[in-house]
Amino acid sequence: MDTIRGKFLKQHLLSDEFLDLIEKNKRPMDELMSYYQCAIMEVETKFKVLNQEYSLEYDRNPIEGIKTRVKSYDSILRKIRRKNIPMTLEGIEENIRDIAGVRVICSFPDDIYELAESFLRQDDITLIERKDYIKNPKESGYRSLHLIVQVPIFLQNTKKLVYVEVQFRTIAMDFWASLEHKLQYKKNIPESQAKFLKDELYDCAQQSAALDKRMQYIRNVRLRKRKNRISCRSFCGKTKGNYADGKYVDDGKASRLYEDQRYFE
Repeated sequence: MDTIRGKFLKQHLLSDEFLDLIEKNKRPMDELMSYYQCAIMEVETKFKVLNQEYSLEYDRNPIEGIKTRVKSYDSILRKIRRKNIPMTLEGIEENIRDIAGVRVICSFPDDIYELAESFLRQDDITLIERKDYIKNPKESGYRSLHLIVQVPIFLQNTKKLVYVEVQFRTIAMDFWASLEHKLQYKKNIPESQAKFLKDELYDCAQQSAALDKRMQYIRNVRLRKRKNRISCRSFCGKTKGNYADGKYVDDGKASRLYEDQRYFE
């Protein structure tokens, strides 16, 4: 009983302490939250520029959508409790590095790594931490690539480095993660139902991963055929030869290039 009472008092004291922190530091707290919002705008703009470049250069858009959020005070407080973070502005700023969040939804798994590398190559982005839950999924089946980065924001008279968490997911990864969160939202689930839910969600995660691999494979086949078609047209335009039974035969050399003619249609 004393333990339960102690936990109850501790939680409420922490809540009161957090509220006091906000009230006594309203201006600095508002500034800190605005810095996170500005950092989000910086990162979001970088990905919009990359998406535009891919559209012009490769005639495709690897980004399906971008979601952003700044953690609520309630979420910040829960993390302070869970990780025993000092109840100061400095403690929050240094130890909670995912207050500013950007989620990039990509078409294919390969797009995730390509975009992440393009993003990290920018000289004003500093990588702090990388967690690859695609190559190493969580026990639940959760898959995503997480980056903690520092990005500069330029204020009226100074520059400030701000932590931002960037998550990369495919459409399938985001679909699973969003519904998993909703289904797991209720905490007081009977043990029998909890096991059923865990097993079913894990199976769904495996199916989602298989779907991503299948779609990636289809895309790779299409790209390979397209490259073969372009390279063959270029080769045929420079070489004396002819088609026979759907095969290209080089009349001037002993070697022959065999390609399925449907690739070039």
